[in-house]
Amino acid sequence: VALKSLEVHLDDHLAQRSKEFGTYFLEGLKNIAKKKTIVPIKDVRGKGLLMAIEFHTDARHIVQMFKDKGVLAKHTHSTIIRFAPPLIITKEQIDWALKIIEEVLVV
Repeated sequence: VALKSLEVHLDDHLAQRSKEFGTYFLEGLKNIAKKKTIVPIKDVRGKGLLMAIEFHTDARHIVQMFKDKGVLAKHTHSTIIRFAPPLIITKEQIDWALKIIEEVLVV
């Protein structure tokens, strides 16, 4: 099982996709952060496809707002929301998620 998993990871270039699509996702989140949001954004960061938005104040309620619209996220502490999409995500799916994130956050 582990060998097959590694084979798929290499054959499908998942590390390269993660880097490329992670950069794309991060830029989209940074563009949203430049706008006026319902809770002020302190920082946006990411590595590969693992992304985080840090807010100046408690943002736990926003996770439920994302979930209600179909975007899964996890709060860590009370001011950080984390996104961890699958490595096989498409740009179209990232665009859809960014649209929802913007709808929820931007005033």
